[in-house]
Amino acid sequence: MELGYFAMPSHPPECGLKEGHDWDLQVLRWLDELGYQEAWIGEHHTAPWEPHSSPDLLIAQSLLQTKNIRIGPGGFLLPYHHPAELANRVAMLDHLSNGRLNFGVAASGLPSDWAMFNVDGMSGQNRDMTREALEIILKMWTEPAPWTHKGKFWTVTKPDTMFDFLKPHIKPQQTPHPPIGVAGLSKNSDTLKLAGERGFIPMSLNLNPAYVGSHWDSVEAGAAKTGRTPSRKDWRMVREVFVADTDEEAWKLSTGDMMGRMMGEYFLPLLGHFGFKDYLKASPDVPDSDVTVEYCARHNWIVGSPATVTEKIEQIYREVGGFGVLLVFGFDYKHKPEAWHHSLRLLKQEVLPKLKHLDASIGRAA
Repeated sequence: MELGYFAMPSHPPECGLKEGHDWDLQVLRWLDELGYQEAWIGEHHTAPWEPHSSPDLLIAQSLLQTKNIRIGPGGFLLPYHHPAELANRVAMLDHLSNGRLNFGVAASGLPSDWAMFNVDGMSGQNRDMTREALEIILKMWTEPAPWTHKGKFWTVTKPDTMFDFLKPHIKPQQTPHPPIGVAGLSKNSDTLKLAGERGFIPMSLNLNPAYVGSHWDSVEAGAAKTGRTPSRKDWRMVREVFVADTDEEAWKLSTGDMMGRMMGEYFLPLLGHFGFKDYLKASPDVPDSDVTVEYCARHNWIVGSPATVTEKIEQIYREVGGFGVLLVFGFDYKHKPEAWHHSLRLLKQEVLPKLKHLDASIGRAA
């Protein structure tokens, strides 16, 4: 098993945009020093708790301040970008990364973002746009000119050479392109079926382990369409994690601090508006009103001493049938930076070595 990081990024609404950006940069430097494998940075436009609209700006800066960690958007919201422009921008970013870039893509799930960009998310237009945009981006990177794509949402031309010296020439450094990651939320997720179908990296967001188990079925269903055999080693699992010297301290620093505040003020109300609290329940008969911060911490979060956290990760691993990379959900602890750094360090140095016996190729546990 490997470790990575998934940052929305999350910051409290009173935090200045640069202040939050600088905290994210600090954490990325720590992750690199500690030997984490990768980090993914989200894009949002209308959520004060998820305030970064330009993950590539954070990524470009972080690439200059890190040496080994792979970094990428998690993901670019494809309905809000012209595919040809984004193909060229991501290709350029790949060169700046010296081949350390991952390319995460997403369809966008916030109605307020849909409204800003005039996208009809209720009808699934955002998902249709995402598929078309990704098709164009991959074509830009892999198919020689000349061609014209006339789609439902965009018409893009890759022109032949003009005047002997003007021609499309920008391609990623990685061949044929950076690894592509997609995040899934719902049961029977279409996004995760796409991951299986195209061989992309599947990422399961921070939900109840019993619910997430169905996500691999989606990956396999998609892979069956194209004759692929997906590997559980590629499966990323996003979880809320806080490790401290004792269980009591970890509980206090998580539920009683920024993790608890963000979940209570933003994430749980947001899921409630969509009717998505079922995704967090250990059992379907649990009433929505019982799904509190403390409930999530007990049933879904990975919080405790190194010994407790080791046990919880192994339990989740066996419940879902195995996965390859644990992605720590990022929170804003700039008011207690030493506690967050300590948690990241304990996870890497105390917990991970005790999980080396787990093999992501095992079958689904009975």
